[in-house]
Amino acid sequence: MGNPKAFITTPRKEAGYRPINERISDFGEVEQTLNREDRKLQASRCMDCGIPFCHWSCPLGNKMPEWQDLVYKGKWQEAIDLLHETNNFPDFTGRICPALCEKSCVLALQESAVTIRENECAVTEVGFNEGLIKAHAPKTRTGKKIAVIGSGPAGMAAAQQLNRKGHSVTLFEKENGLGGLLRYGIPNFKLNKYVIDRRLAQLEEEGIIFKPNTEVGKDISGKEIMKKFDAVCLAIGAGHPRDINPEGRNLKGIHFALEFLSQQNQLIMGEAVPSERIINAKDKHVLVIGGGDTGSDCVGTSIRQGAVKVTQIEILPQPPAGKNPATPWPYYPNILKTSTSHEEGCDRKWCLNTKKFIGEKGKVTEVLVEEVAWEKDETGRFTMKPTGKTETIKADLVFLALGFVHPVHEGLLTELGVTFDGRGNVAIDANNKSNVAKVFAAGDASMGASLVVRAIASGRKVAEDIHKSLI
Repeated sequence: MGNPKAFITTPRKEAGYRPINERISDFGEVEQTLNREDRKLQASRCMDCGIPFCHWSCPLGNKMPEWQDLVYKGKWQEAIDLLHETNNFPDFTGRICPALCEKSCVLALQESAVTIRENECAVTEVGFNEGLIKAHAPKTRTGKKIAVIGSGPAGMAAAQQLNRKGHSVTLFEKENGLGGLLRYGIPNFKLNKYVIDRRLAQLEEEGIIFKPNTEVGKDISGKEIMKKFDAVCLAIGAGHPRDINPEGRNLKGIHFALEFLSQQNQLIMGEAVPSERIINAKDKHVLVIGGGDTGSDCVGTSIRQGAVKVTQIEILPQPPAGKNPATPWPYYPNILKTSTSHEEGCDRKWCLNTKKFIGEKGKVTEVLVEEVAWEKDETGRFTMKPTGKTETIKADLVFLALGFVHPVHEGLLTELGVTFDGRGNVAIDANNKSNVAKVFAAGDASMGASLVVRAIASGRKVAEDIHKSLI
């Protein structure tokens, strides 16, 4: 703890965002950065608590007090090295993590937590800009071959960890570009794709073999994969979207959120998209159903495309602003979150259930919604009650941002014969092993749709388990 009084004398200072009128005209990252001296001052606010709740709340177990102190002292290389001990991709989490660590920071009791997430991003930017982050290829090879199927954060983390242990790793990806939902699900204004590309360059230099445009179970059979490799890691994500089925669901203009978001990313990257498939919000009234981060991403993308109006609805009640007694510190708070996309212009509504899609000539034009109330039953559980109060919302485009149910079962998983848990995810034991010999699972495929930081943690854990099974 280099400055024991900094948390008293130095106020929290965030980097902030690009002006709204500027950023909505492009898909560049909205978040700005602080200079080095300001960043060092922000790192100095860490109190080096006796019990670091930030460490406790981080799925990766990042050593926040230690590397914050190193940043404050200007020991950037040491800070980078320490951060990479627990996190393969702090440049990802430094941009898109909800910062569980900050919510459990002791200073958060006064609503002025250390800017851990921004500091994390700054560390990796210094590292890449100054050549401090280098590839670490293994000196020897074990002779074992491992297939990692899926190149999202879990797959990338698993591949890097296994490769560094000396195993020969092949990373399969069904899409044209690697990165999974990092590349095709998260908008560029939150995560510019050069951030992924420079990490992939590092992984390739370390010796990982990439196989894009290769869907295992279709382009290459699961049987062949099982024959060629000593272990298989399923990191295919939770690709089955949650749907609703009110009257009119088959009308044109109703799309899953990921269809919209991935297409926009494809267009930015210059990938070919048939004109008849292009979804564009220009001059349209857009309704986003679902109040989470994916819904927020649809809001920001629609605004950048030139939507006339964007409305976002959520079936759950509006969370309280500030603090919520139901989720006290140090737990992650269920409070009202206003994203940069919401700030750009969005009508947000809560406690609305979608009852009917209304259209003309086969296209959606309006959506009938009903207000619902949430009441506690005798067991203390909340139940949804319809109120009978309805309204119609004009909508030329509707995006369903309702999350994902489980991984796609058809194809590879069915061919391999893996079993599923009660939620439809790949069933695994304490060592991340499926019921099929030498087949492991990581990330959303085994735990359901979750955070990038949890996916990285899962990938690191499965890599260790696979390694132990091979030695």
